[in-house]
Amino acid sequence: MPGALQRPAVVTRVSDLIGCTPLLELAATETGSRLLLKLEMFNPTGTAKIRMARAMVDAAETAGDLRPGGRIIESTSGNTGLGLSVIAAERGYTFTAVVDNHACSDKLRGMKALGTELVYVADDGTEELATAAREELAEEMARGQDNTVFTEQHNNPANGVGYFPVAHELVEALDGNVDVLIAAVGTGGALFGTAREMGRLIGGFSVVGVEPKGSIAFGGPAHDYYQSGTGTPEGAELGALVDFGLLDEGVKVGDVEAFATCRAVARTGLLIGGSAGGVVYEALNRLSSLPPGSTMVALINDGGEKYMDTVFNDEWMSERDLLSPDTEREVDELLTKLRRNR
Repeated sequence: MPGALQRPAVVTRVSDLIGCTPLLELAATETGSRLLLKLEMFNPTGTAKIRMARAMVDAAETAGDLRPGGRIIESTSGNTGLGLSVIAAERGYTFTAVVDNHACSDKLRGMKALGTELVYVADDGTEELATAAREELAEEMARGQDNTVFTEQHNNPANGVGYFPVAHELVEALDGNVDVLIAAVGTGGALFGTAREMGRLIGGFSVVGVEPKGSIAFGGPAHDYYQSGTGTPEGAELGALVDFGLLDEGVKVGDVEAFATCRAVARTGLLIGGSAGGVVYEALNRLSSLPPGSTMVALINDGGEKYMDTVFNDEWMSERDLLSPDTEREVDELLTKLRRNR
């Protein structure tokens, strides 16, 4: 049987391509510490969240809640919805995604192309993140309906289980030598699911969570933010998968810094998503403070191709006061300095 980092030469389903994602050494210090990016955009749909989408459907089927011809309902900013769209298409389910216009348009178009029904909770032109309203509507739509499941990603234990293979992939690839695991915190599934399983396998590493400024998981103040698919906006409940017992440090990164990092990293040849930019910004700024020879792994849960109309669009960025050449320059200089040591 193939190991964690291998897959068959030929597969029969798109979901068979999930996992086995590569590691890229983005930066290193003169003392031998290095920043490795776990490039989850190499999953189908370009995101890590298809891992947990499959796990949630598996769990619903095992419990008997989802049977042939059934319907899946989920509140999503896009990436979870893309993953569920693929799994639903493969297994013959109907999938309804409850969305708002805060999601990147490419994600919404992608879900629709895959056969998903989109139900909006906000009017066109309204960019406000409406997580609480989305979840309320999704729950209402599923209530009392036979063979219908609201997968409820923020509170579904299968979300975290879906990321257990990430831990196995990291341990196998790095012979267990991981000192810091850093990732964005939205539902909490990716970071804490990976951390929980990796702790069972090796232990001895620290866990750093990153959320947008304006999110409330690590305290206030609350305000709007543009990083999509991450954080806990005001009015939304903190996901059950956010496990402070596994967290060593929680930090906040603003949209300006996150998006400036995306744009700087793009000039190295790699496109990453907005929340991944926040993770890389924090990782780059703490890399030099690590003990010599440390290995820090950043989970890059999203590629940048879906953000051409937003993060990589000067007009969109300027209209929202997010474009900062000075910040981009600072990230560029730090990145250039650290890349010389690889």
